Amino acid sequence: MELSAEAMLRRLPVLTLIAALAACASAQSEYPSLAIRPAERATGTMQPVPVEPVLTPLAQPTLDRVSQLAADARAAHQAFVGQVAGARAAITGGRGAAVGEDAWARAEAALADVRAARSKTMVPLADLDRLYVDAAIYGEATDRIGAARDEVEGLLTSEDRTVDELSANLP
Repeated sequence: MELSAEAMLRRLPVLTLIAALAACASAQSEYPSLAIRPAERATGTMQPVPVEPVLTPLAQPTLDRVSQLAADARAAHQAFVGQVAGARAAITGGRGAAVGEDAWARAEAALADVRAARSKTMVPLADLDRLYVDAAIYGEATDRIGAARDEVEGLLTSEDRTVDELSANLP
């Protein structure tokens, strides 16, 4: 019984698969084993040498910059406080006004001015954050920058409370 060419082509993948499996199953192989060899096993332990951090003092220009940024934040906070009284009056005047009326618009504009004044206090905080990170990366002392940063953050927290209070009084 002779097989046709078409029948042989259908059986070819099966025969190829059987031959490949037979080659994989043979006990003797010319290729090395992939098992871990004794020389490849990790032995012993290694402990890193403890390193003492060396903090260098901040350079004088950096200290001057920190002082200037803190002073800028205090000045911006004073400007914010000056804006709040006028904003309170405008918001109180617009309390009963409907959305779109002149009194409502004046109240919204006053609140926007207060928020803009608050953003001017945030700029020195962002610069202090950058100085703090740079000092920490280069192993410099960060205590002076951290103290100035905490002071400015306290001013911003106070301003946030004021903005929230003013926003709550808007119609």
